[in-house]
Amino acid sequence: MAVQREWLEKDYYKVLGVSSTASEKDITSAYRKLAKKLHPDANPNDPTAEERFKDVSAAYDVLGDPPKRKEYDEARRLGAGVGGFGRGAAGGSAGPGGPGGVRFDYNDLSDLLGGAFGRRKPTGGPKKGNDLETELHLSFADAVGGLETSVNLTSDVACDMCSGSGAAPGTSPVICGKCGSRGVIDDNQGLFGFSRPCPACRGTGMRVETPCPKCSGTGVARKSRRIKVRIPAGVQDGQRVMFKQRGDAGRDGGPPGDLYVRVQVAPDSRFGRKGDDLTVAVDVSFPDAALGTLLPVPTMDGQVTLRIPPGTRSGRTFRVRGKGVKGGDLLVTVRITVPKALTDEQRHLVEQLRDALEV
Repeated sequence: MAVQREWLEKDYYKVLGVSSTASEKDITSAYRKLAKKLHPDANPNDPTAEERFKDVSAAYDVLGDPPKRKEYDEARRLGAGVGGFGRGAAGGSAGPGGPGGVRFDYNDLSDLLGGAFGRRKPTGGPKKGNDLETELHLSFADAVGGLETSVNLTSDVACDMCSGSGAAPGTSPVICGKCGSRGVIDDNQGLFGFSRPCPACRGTGMRVETPCPKCSGTGVARKSRRIKVRIPAGVQDGQRVMFKQRGDAGRDGGPPGDLYVRVQVAPDSRFGRKGDDLTVAVDVSFPDAALGTLLPVPTMDGQVTLRIPPGTRSGRTFRVRGKGVKGGDLLVTVRITVPKALTDEQRHLVEQLRDALEV
């Protein structure tokens, strides 16, 4: 498990406004409400909305994933247990972190916690960009059939002046003389040997001598962009679709993050959905239900003719194969209609039928 510094600094439960014992359903519900409220498109005049939206998305990315949530809870528990190692014991008391004690920074603590899960590695070097999340509202038909569309984002991209290198135009990064391009330096202390990121090149192995004036050597810049996405057929309301490496640009040569598009599907006036099956209700007159008939039934791509057998009761459901979502079926429920008003002649005929059925 890669323990992240943010896990120790941020209480994701507090960010989403839920308790540490909240159910997955409660966490998802809290996230959706906050994401809708804080989405930058809904708050164009609030400069803090985008940052708060990112915090909420980061919290849900961890707490909304049960394995990640378990690791987060364990990391927080272990981190609290060795809290004195963070930035010095409170009040300057002696012991770990206090006067005369051993001091660890957050990177050391991350290594310590990572070791508890059987994995240790020096931090630094190329860093993957942040994952991004946005919402996309679809019609019922588009969700069933899939489509290619675009989403608008403001995110980190590779600086167009230095092409992401961080070096000023006409210059290039050079091999770091301190670590010899390894990105780490060794620190041997008696029986123990440690590797830590090279402070001169931040673990990349390369050093920028003349930083790019546009991005100040970071290699990235903030930019609004329009991203084409292909939404697969059959997506459901609330589903997250991932697009690899379409998120924020990486740092120090790292890969871009991923983009998650959360789909919100509008209801349809005719069709419902149960998994990959579609549902529809159709009206049938009493005579047609009693005698049987051929009934035209709507589908997502036209009409089909359904044979209604004699004596069909109201509420009976018929299955039309292959007319649902991704090979699913169409479930047709029959509703027998009763006229609200009858002419004298119609009333007389119905009475005759009633009398005949009672014999």
